[in-house]
Amino acid sequence: MDKEPLVSIIVNCYNGEKYLDDSLKSIINQSYKNWEVIFWDNLSTDNSKSIFNKYKDKRFKYFLSDKHSILYHARNQALKKANGDFIAFLDTDDLWLSNKLEKQIKLFSDENIGLVYSNYLKYNKNSLFKKKKLASKKILPVGNVTDKLLNEYSVGMLTVVLRKKFLNIGTEIFNTSYDMLSDMDFILKYSKKFKFECVQEPLAIYRQHDDQLQNKNMEKQTKQMLKWYEDIKISNEFGSEKKLELIKNRCKFFRIIDYINK
Repeated sequence: MDKEPLVSIIVNCYNGEKYLDDSLKSIINQSYKNWEVIFWDNLSTDNSKSIFNKYKDKRFKYFLSDKHSILYHARNQALKKANGDFIAFLDTDDLWLSNKLEKQIKLFSDENIGLVYSNYLKYNKNSLFKKKKLASKKILPVGNVTDKLLNEYSVGMLTVVLRKKFLNIGTEIFNTSYDMLSDMDFILKYSKKFKFECVQEPLAIYRQHDDQLQNKNMEKQTKQMLKWYEDIKISNEFGSEKKLELIKNRCKFFRIIDYINK
């Protein structure tokens, strides 16, 4: 690439004041400088807007939703505001390492690459043992990765960078029927069309805490996973049912966790 392309960073926020400042600082500190922040305020009632407004940077662009909605509807709306050649995502409770975008954008020199992701760290300040753990200790897949992801899903949305021209921005990129697992649904379907690249080292930090959506809605997540599995099995979108064995096992796992929680 002859010049640094513009990266649109989607930051969806609903009452994210607790960690928001750290997340925005991790964007400011990027060694790659040609980016814009699409900050989608999902009608927050806390100090999120005030925290955002502290940053007097023309690359920071604020949008207020007309009404509160589920995360993936909000992401679809935010995507329509993106001007960049590439799209990245950072939730208000997560962080990027300073070299994240720089390392990933270089891998788009191959015009057939539709997505670049990376390994990441999971951080839990309440952990009795290691507070930071590597999300994956295995070599992450590249190229045509659909079957490998069905066997072992390993794409963290906080690490993803997408080539925008491969997206149909006018449509719903994320399926809002699955508001607990729409990222996995999108990534798997996108992987059928485009090649993936990966930076094997961790480039982001995923915060684990009790307020996370999946932790508060395990029963809902379990029901959605079961429905998604049945829909995919009927559509035969990914081939034989044998390829869906991992998904089937995840459904069983969620059922068990939900039962324990109850």
